Amino acid sequence: MARRPLPRILSSGSAQITRSREIARTAAESATDVLHPLITITRGLRQLATTARHKWVRTPKERRGPALFVVAAGVLAVALIPYGPLLALITVMAAAAWKGRLRTPVETGPDEAEARRLQAVYEALVPYFSVSEDPAPVFAHGGEWTKAFSEYEFDGNGRISRLRVKYPAYFTDAEAESRTRIEHLLHAKSGRGREYLFSWDEEGNQLVMSVLPALPTSIAAQRFVTVPGETVLGFTDDGAVQRTVPVAQGARTGNAPPVIWRTGPRSTEPHLLVVGEPGSGTTTLLRSIALQALQHGDVLIMEGSGTGEYACLTGRPGVLAVECGLDGALTSLEWASKETERRLIASNRARQAGHAPPDDTKRPLWILLDRPSVLGHLAAADGRTDPQELLQVPLRHGRAAHVTVVVAEQFDSVDALADPVWTHTRARVVLGPADFDRIESVLGVQPHTTPTSQVPPGRGYARLGTGPVLRLQVPATPDPYDEATTEAHRQAVLDLLPAHPDRTAAAAAPVPQEPAPAAAVAPPPAPTPSVTPVPAEG
Repeated sequence: MARRPLPRILSSGSAQITRSREIARTAAESATDVLHPLITITRGLRQLATTARHKWVRTPKERRGPALFVVAAGVLAVALIPYGPLLALITVMAAAAWKGRLRTPVETGPDEAEARRLQAVYEALVPYFSVSEDPAPVFAHGGEWTKAFSEYEFDGNGRISRLRVKYPAYFTDAEAESRTRIEHLLHAKSGRGREYLFSWDEEGNQLVMSVLPALPTSIAAQRFVTVPGETVLGFTDDGAVQRTVPVAQGARTGNAPPVIWRTGPRSTEPHLLVVGEPGSGTTTLLRSIALQALQHGDVLIMEGSGTGEYACLTGRPGVLAVECGLDGALTSLEWASKETERRLIASNRARQAGHAPPDDTKRPLWILLDRPSVLGHLAAADGRTDPQELLQVPLRHGRAAHVTVVVAEQFDSVDALADPVWTHTRARVVLGPADFDRIESVLGVQPHTTPTSQVPPGRGYARLGTGPVLRLQVPATPDPYDEATTEAHRQAVLDLLPAHPDRTAAAAAPVPQEPAPAAAVAPPPAPTPSVTPVPAEG
């Protein structure tokens, strides 16, 4: 069967139709460009009229009469003033143009790259948050991430800074190992090199991951607002503790949340253990504790490394001794052990007699032992007593005797610590870069944040007893005799040190005057002879 030819209008007029459409489209675009101001003003007038109508509808009926009177009075006043109608017209047109302008729509969803990153995180969580028996799984291969992620934020580099994950109820969130696997996965997928905080809501089956800001390192050694028996170990995140103290950060003053360690007879964590890598700030923390302890007590320092980090405290009031050798350390610890026993006996006798404890038993005594493993190695080589054995009495009975022990050690020698040190130091601090296993071996639990491989000196974690693990930044307390110390930090430490007694006496002594010339010096008076009365004869 032969095909019929197409009508002429369809076969030969297609090019004309296409050209006519292009001409019409070009004319419409040109007219839109020319009439754009008029279109904008018209749109604005319509919006202003809609706004006025809504306000009139919301106005109560008893207030519509006065409102009309005020509007009429305003129109009459504008009409009577020179150039009033023209100015009113210009004002209305300007308001309409501003109201009818085209606004750039605000992007509420993620862009293409951010959506791909969220989808990648979603696919990585599928093996952990899904089971084959689930009839309607939230996490499934090929599923949509919008079902599981209700909140998300990105930083300037396009990395996830906050994410709220809704997981199924059958996930074993009560097990620490299950939570740790999810935290490690989110840490790896969101970007390493940052500290993340993971907040688990077991009741609501939700997990919130957020990036923590870096703790400030500008807080130097200073007098903190505390009471006797409180020691500021450092500062932590906002909201982690229920207290703030005023601090000076350079030229400005503000409030910062401190990590306060309480000591004394009523303390549940009377002794402290500090562990870290070389250069992590353990000595800085002990130096900060010593400066705070000297306000109300006496300090006894033993330094195993022998580098002279505590030389600035030598001879200061309240510093009983600063020992760097084995002989001095053993002698000082033997005295501290006997002093603890003496305080216990004196306090017990006073209580039995119904009296208050003597004042010399209530003055706090601080024993700071830095690197005891070095002293223990020297003692073992010389066949002498390990200094840690002499710490048993202060550790066991120091709380009742107002004796506090602080031990600092490095990770490579932490196995050399004696059992009494591990048993009685319930306040723990870990400084420097460390993985989850090392932190858990010291603090007892893993932190809820992800430690990073590079941290400034004095950065770490603290745990007081059975409390939560807190991020910690130790205040800058360097050795003032170190040449690498800045002048501001050096002066801050020197201002906290008690003045030397010999220098104070020299400053208070009168200035000797030059002797007068020999001619002007009067001769000393002649001694008056002593006269003995003679009794009269009868």
